[in-house]
Amino acid sequence: MDLILLAVLGIFVLFVLMFLRMPLSFSMFIVGFVGLLLAASPKAAYNVLSADLWNQFSSYSLSVIPLYILMGEVVFRTGIAERLFESAYKWVGHYRGGMASTTILASAGFASICGSNSATAATMGTMSLPELDKYGYNKALSTGSIATGGTLGIIIPPSTVLIVLALQMEQSIKDLFIASIVPGIFLTILLILTVVFLCKRNPNLGPAGERFSMGERVKSLKDVIPIVLLFIFVIGGLYKGFFTPTESGAFGAFGAIVLSLAMGKLNWKNFQIAVAGALRSSAMVIMLVVGAMMFGRFLTITRLPYEVSEWVSNLPVPPIFVLISILIIYIIGGSIMDALGFLMISIPVFYPTVLALGYDPIWFAVILCVVTSMGAITPPVGVNVFVVQGLTPKTPVTTIFKGAAYFLVTYVAFIGLLLLFPQIILFLV
Repeated sequence: MDLILLAVLGIFVLFVLMFLRMPLSFSMFIVGFVGLLLAASPKAAYNVLSADLWNQFSSYSLSVIPLYILMGEVVFRTGIAERLFESAYKWVGHYRGGMASTTILASAGFASICGSNSATAATMGTMSLPELDKYGYNKALSTGSIATGGTLGIIIPPSTVLIVLALQMEQSIKDLFIASIVPGIFLTILLILTVVFLCKRNPNLGPAGERFSMGERVKSLKDVIPIVLLFIFVIGGLYKGFFTPTESGAFGAFGAIVLSLAMGKLNWKNFQIAVAGALRSSAMVIMLVVGAMMFGRFLTITRLPYEVSEWVSNLPVPPIFVLISILIIYIIGGSIMDALGFLMISIPVFYPTVLALGYDPIWFAVILCVVTSMGAITPPVGVNVFVVQGLTPKTPVTTIFKGAAYFLVTYVAFIGLLLLFPQIILFLV
C-alpha cells in the first residue's frame, strides 16, 4: 500500500476510534503501532515500542508535568479561588459589568496556578454564577464571561498545554512560559474592556457594583499576595536562569505546600486529595504524550508531514494565507474536542509545514495556545460552554454560546494583533 494513503487511512481510523469514545492516548498509540507494523516491519515497530517508549517515559523533562500540576492542586485546596474572586471584585467590581469583569480577572489569577481551561471555568463558575444571578446580570453575558474566562487556563503559565507543546516541538519550556506572559495579560485586559464596552452600550446587561476604598482594596490582597509571590518566584527564577523548568516545578510544588501549611489551610485529607488529583491528571497528560510519540513516528515513516510541507511551500500564495488556513483548522478542531487532544493529533502534520514557511516555533506555539483556547467557546462543541451549562442546567446552551460570541470578536482581533506584531510574544524571550 502507498505510504501516504496508509497515513491518511490511519488518521481516519484514529477519528473513528475517538468517536467510538476510546481515550485519545490509546487511540493514537494503537493506530501508531499498527501503522508502524504495516509501513515498516514488526521488528521496527517493536524497536520503537521498546526503545522510544522507554526514552519518553524516562525523560527528565517529562517530570515537570506532575510537579506543576501538584502545585496547582495544592494551592487550589487552600481556597485561593474564593480569595482571588473577592479581591478582584473589590478592584474592578465598581465598573459597569463589574461582576463579569471580576470573573474574568479572577479566572486569569486562577489560571496562573491551574493550567486547564475547563477546570478554570468550572471553579470560577461555581463561585460567580450565584453572584451574577443575584445582581441581575444578563444570562448570556454572565455565562459567556465564565466560559471565556476559563480559556485563560491554557494561555497563562504554568500551562500544561504549553509544557506538552514544548516537548512535542522540542522547544524550551522556559521560553514558552516567558513568551506567553504578556499575551495572557494583554488578552485578560481586552476581555475586561469588552465587558465594560458591552455594559456601557447596553446598561441592562450588567450593573455596576459597590465601590470600595483604596484601603479595602489593598487589604483584600493580603491572602492573594503569597500566591502571587510564589508565581513570581517560580516563573521569575526560570526567566533569570536560577533553575531549570523541572527545578522550578519542584520549587513551585514545595512552595505551595509550605504556603498552604503557613496559611493553615492544608490538612492531611486535602493533601491526599491534591496528590491523587495530580496523579490522575499527570497520568492522562503523560499517556497523551506517549500516544502522540507513537502516532508521530508512524506519520514520520510515511513522510506525510514532509509531503504536506513541501506541497504547501510550493503553493503560489503568500505564507500568511497558508498560516491563516492552518489556524482556522485549529479553531475548528478546538471547537469539537479538548485543546490538548487536538494539538497532539495535529502537531506532527502541521508543525513541519510552519517551520518550512519560516515562522518562529516559539511564536507559533503561543499562537496555537490562543487559537485552540478560542475553540473552547466556539460552536458546535465548545468544551467550556458545556462545562458552564453543566453548572446551570436550566440555561439553554444557545444562550451561553451567544454570550461567548461577544468575546469571539475580541479573540479574533487579538489573534490579528499577534500576527501583525509578533514581538508581543517574542520580546521577552
